Amino acid sequence: MGLVTRKKVFSIMALCAMVGLLLFPVVVSLPSLAIGADAADAEKKDDAKVEKGRDVYYKTEGIVAGAPAPKTVDGPRDYPRYNFESRVLLWFANQQHLYYGSFVLAVPIFCMVVEFMGVVTKDKALAKRYDQLAYDFIKISLTAYSLTAVLGGILIFTFLTLYPAFFGYLSSIFRPVMHIYALMFVAESGTLYIYYYGWDKMREGFLKWIHLSMSVILNIIGTLLMFLANSWIGFMMSPAGVDEQGRFLGNIWHVIHTALWNPLNLHRILGNMAFGGGVVAAYAAYKFLASKTDEDRAHYDWMGYIAMALGVAFLIPLPFAGYWLMREVYAYRQQMGITLMGGLLAWLFIIQATMIGILFLSTNYYLWQAMGRMRGAEKYQRYIKYLVFILACGYLVFITPHTMVMTPAELKAMGGQQHPVLGNYGVMSAKNGGINVIITTTVLSFVWYMRGNKVSTVSWSKFGNIFMGCFFFFAYVNIIGLAIYGYYIPANVRVGLSVPQVATTLSCLFFMFALNSVMMKGAKQMGPIEWGKISARSQYALIMLATAFTWMMGLMGYIRSSVRLFWHVNEIMRDNSPWAYTHTVGFAANMISFNVLFFWISILFVFWLGSLAAKKAPAGEKAGVPGSAPQPAGSH
Repeated sequence: MGLVTRKKVFSIMALCAMVGLLLFPVVVSLPSLAIGADAADAEKKDDAKVEKGRDVYYKTEGIVAGAPAPKTVDGPRDYPRYNFESRVLLWFANQQHLYYGSFVLAVPIFCMVVEFMGVVTKDKALAKRYDQLAYDFIKISLTAYSLTAVLGGILIFTFLTLYPAFFGYLSSIFRPVMHIYALMFVAESGTLYIYYYGWDKMREGFLKWIHLSMSVILNIIGTLLMFLANSWIGFMMSPAGVDEQGRFLGNIWHVIHTALWNPLNLHRILGNMAFGGGVVAAYAAYKFLASKTDEDRAHYDWMGYIAMALGVAFLIPLPFAGYWLMREVYAYRQQMGITLMGGLLAWLFIIQATMIGILFLSTNYYLWQAMGRMRGAEKYQRYIKYLVFILACGYLVFITPHTMVMTPAELKAMGGQQHPVLGNYGVMSAKNGGINVIITTTVLSFVWYMRGNKVSTVSWSKFGNIFMGCFFFFAYVNIIGLAIYGYYIPANVRVGLSVPQVATTLSCLFFMFALNSVMMKGAKQMGPIEWGKISARSQYALIMLATAFTWMMGLMGYIRSSVRLFWHVNEIMRDNSPWAYTHTVGFAANMISFNVLFFWISILFVFWLGSLAAKKAPAGEKAGVPGSAPQPAGSH
């Protein structure tokens, strides 16, 4: 057996052993999942001792296997406190853990994608640049991962210290999977450190595929961890697997798989990916602005573009996932949906719309600035002012409130809370049209950027350009037409109009990207991309993008928590603390801003720590050498 063959065999054996060791704790703990069923079989032998309950969501009967939710009272036993509002302390600890958890979940996925691109590309120089970029990504997240674990410990101690009764009840419900969560966290830690420190030893050949396989395992574990954490949020908002008294009925799957679990999973994984891309892009922008050489500026310009493109790829479908989540909230409890969208928390969604608009405006501005690094992209510059007008119109409609906050005198002068003109743009029919116009325009900006320095050489290029232009034109007509038509039909029918609007936007995204890629295959290049030759303003746009992501994540976390009003677990366990009320919009905005500021100060410290141990790559491996970096069409 040759040396190479032995290495392959040992590599496969090592990978299998590692997978087995990582999954062993989960397999060992699986019998505990069936503890409810075992208890049920045992108690069936004596019918007199069996007590059954009815699931509040699934409406199925089950054997009672837990104590009822505690009836808390305001006092040191259930709500011990410092001389400060306990909820604010918990809010801070939870939000910081969520920020870092989202970051360390997203970055390894980026690493996996970029490393895979490096493995499959045939250009060895380009493969080395992709490999170096993936290494830079994981290096950023390594220190953040340790900080995530520390913040998780602080969060648990905050729960135990300030909300012992609630945390005890939640732990009793999720007891069958609590230790699985902890063991999977240990498995993820081990995989991450092997993945990072084994990078040089597994850089080439078959070992590189082993290394890439480890990134897949790492991301599977991280995603499962997020799904388990989402089940706690889903249970608090839409409990299942318990009866009306909050007693566990023995089926842990019902507890996990609540009405909102699936939409929460999709919404959070898209949000985490967009957030992670924004943070890495901001890191690259900071390094670009601080760079002293053209080579470094080229490298970090390319790094910022890749991170931004990955983040925006997940940002575009994020509003649609949000609509699905809100639809499921309405389906679960109509009153919760009204509280969110038309009642107590409605103005928070105006703030959310403002932040979403800032995200897309920043993305488009960056792309327009990035065209300056490509020779031949000047042909699109004269059309940008029209895109600005379309984006501004969609943005203004999207952020327009349905009702205004006014003094009694202003209310009397206007004749009601709804403005006679602006109020017409505050309904969902107009807002759906506004956001879909914004997203479609962003797709158009990406298409222009992808063909910035290229001229199509296919024989049918003229027909293809006309077809793409007509497709986008009629997409705008369809989206705006459906938004106007929504004013003439009943509300229950109008809700369904969002489906064809979303379908139109997604058609532009997938069909136009695919068609443009086919048209640009083998295209004539008017000149290389001059990485690093971009304005400083573009880097500030990336920083703005990351900041807006961070602020919006804090806002959505507050909205999800506030919709429960005065319940720890909705309609099961009441919050009887002195802080069982909804804060004002101003207080919430200030608290979110403080969390954002603290996160960015701490993440800058993390970046600084990472720079102390920076790995100096050989000059030939540096990404972003002007004219030799990958073209935009290949990066999407």
